[in-house]
Amino acid sequence: MTEDIALPIRLKMKVGNLEFEIECQEDQLESAVKRILGTVTEYSKEPAIMQERPLPPPRAETCKSLIQQLWSEGWFASPHGLGEVHSEMARKGFHYDRTAVAHALVDLMKEGLLTREGQPRRYRYAQKRPPRS
Repeated sequence: MTEDIALPIRLKMKVGNLEFEIECQEDQLESAVKRILGTVTEYSKEPAIMQERPLPPPRAETCKSLIQQLWSEGWFASPHGLGEVHSEMARKGFHYDRTAVAHALVDLMKEGLLTREGQPRRYRYAQKRPPRS
């Protein structure tokens, strides 16, 4: 004697930022999907449910360009050491290796944007010329 056993159907669906997983018999699938879509439609009228927060634009900044930005903001009007520059960049959300920051500071010094004073390992960097307003 052979019995016809109906296996349940599994369906995963995503609507906006909501995900659903349905497991039911084949003859129940259509009504289950309609109920879920009806519920989603009802709740989508509430803005917090269906609208995802916009993501901030991706930031692809180089270490050097970030230091140039600090210069253009006038941050280098007073001298700052490597540790201070590194900390300021981290405060703004950019975490570069200290050696990368040191190399960028030297590059900007060679380009005439910054000047440095003091002894090796204790250099302090300041603007060589002020940014244009």
